[in-house]
Amino acid sequence: MSEPKSDPRPATAPVRALDAVMSSRSGNPLRRALWLDELDRTLRGHLPPTLAGQCRLANVDGEHLVFLVQSPLWHARLRLAENTLIDAARSIGLKVTRVTIKTASAPLRPQTPAPHNGPAAVSPTTRNGLRDALAALDDVLNPTSSKDR
Repeated sequence: MSEPKSDPRPATAPVRALDAVMSSRSGNPLRRALWLDELDRTLRGHLPPTLAGQCRLANVDGEHLVFLVQSPLWHARLRLAENTLIDAARSIGLKVTRVTIKTASAPLRPQTPAPHNGPAAVSPTTRNGLRDALAALDDVLNPTSSKDR
């Protein structure tokens, strides 16, 4: 009986899905999104905390930074910090010459749902309606139990 042939290729661990996507050309949009997110955190780190929480880097288009803000008030405040953003971008190697600020029509960050701490308070009317519905359902499913009453 012959011995099994050994595989000349070394055993490798399976490739994680994220690594597979990132290694192919189809990962370019994902790489750009991750780069923009990291750049956003870096640039907002140079802003006052109250302003940093109300804006977000939306895009970098050549020499042009595009930021989104929550409201016109924050638009004006970020406009005052425009030179700070340009200097911060240049300090990390970007050749930025201008900043465009747009007011967002939707929240900049997804809202996190509040933790669920059990059932919400139920009104007496709702409670009575549920009790009556359960009683009617019980009558339909167990017709003999309604005769016992």
